[in-house]
Amino acid sequence: MSRRPAIRRTLAGAVVTALALAVAACGGDDAATSAAQPDALNPSADLKTQKLTVSNWDAYMPEDLPAKFEQKVGSKVTVTKHATNEEVMAKLTAGGDSGIDVAFVSGPFAQALAEQGLTEPIHPELIPNLSNLYPEAAQLAYDPGNKFSVPYTWGTTGLCYRSDLTGYDPDSWNDLLTPKPELAKKITMLQTDRWLMLPAQKALGYSANTKNADEMAKVKEKLLAAKPGLLAFDDTTFYERLVSGEAALVEAWDGWCNYGITDNAKIKFTVPKEGSDLFVDTMVILKTSKNKEAAHAFINYILDPEIHSWAVENILYKVPNKAAMEKLDPALATKYPNLGITPAELMKQETLVDLGEAATDYSRIVTEVAAS
Repeated sequence: MSRRPAIRRTLAGAVVTALALAVAACGGDDAATSAAQPDALNPSADLKTQKLTVSNWDAYMPEDLPAKFEQKVGSKVTVTKHATNEEVMAKLTAGGDSGIDVAFVSGPFAQALAEQGLTEPIHPELIPNLSNLYPEAAQLAYDPGNKFSVPYTWGTTGLCYRSDLTGYDPDSWNDLLTPKPELAKKITMLQTDRWLMLPAQKALGYSANTKNADEMAKVKEKLLAAKPGLLAFDDTTFYERLVSGEAALVEAWDGWCNYGITDNAKIKFTVPKEGSDLFVDTMVILKTSKNKEAAHAFINYILDPEIHSWAVENILYKVPNKAAMEKLDPALATKYPNLGITPAELMKQETLVDLGEAATDYSRIVTEVAAS
């Protein structure tokens, strides 16, 4: 079983700034709603003549998938790896043909690509396995109707903790931000922009996508007040700190909390009562691809329940594929209860969307909080 997927959520300020400006120049938030009409594709195209390049995070799909896809469909697949959304976005937004046909990116980044006209609209007739997805998978705020992206994994962020160390079951973001004295320096928060901001945003009753300057100032104030009680801002080893007992309560993505549960069954996960986010990792087809029929066939192959269920079993993330989730061993959800969070429950959380130019404000606040 894969211990954890590659890091993919780092939001470097300079990159975000460049991306925000590029999106703004291309029409900003309204651009995705006026996406270009899809090119005419040939459903009868000889896929054996098409070769795909797919960019994905390390260990985020089966290693033997390219070989199996070529055997089943006929198209040869070359996989390139990116460590972060920003790394692949730099390639995709540099101008010209990146050589990438299919890219795995998180939802807001898929939205940004579409706003720049860099994605091929999805042709549902070429992806019959879209019928395997939950209806909720077509109701995501960054791409309603899956017009330019297809979701691969989804989840939420919450409190990952050891009740044997906390002495109680936390249920609020304020348990993290204003903890009991005995938990001082035994708490970590995520350091990536969107998720460092999230606890304070939700504790204050704000949107996780807020662009309001007054709200942002209050979020910063609350984060600064919380910092003295933290052990660390940590995106990578927080679950290991729980296992060792160095930490008692951490902010965590649900799938990553599961890595801790693997090593210590006393670790639990809960979504705070103030609510949280809904994050999604997606697949997009690039407008510059010369192999669009094979690209659609690749996404269709991923959505096969036998293939898509691998992500749940190996990286311990939920997938928005009803058929794939239904074929899982029930013991998996018993061991990792947050795998049982339903699509309806996920949809109660707030889908993260592209912030456009406001992303620079998030990066600035996070930098100031970290430097304080």
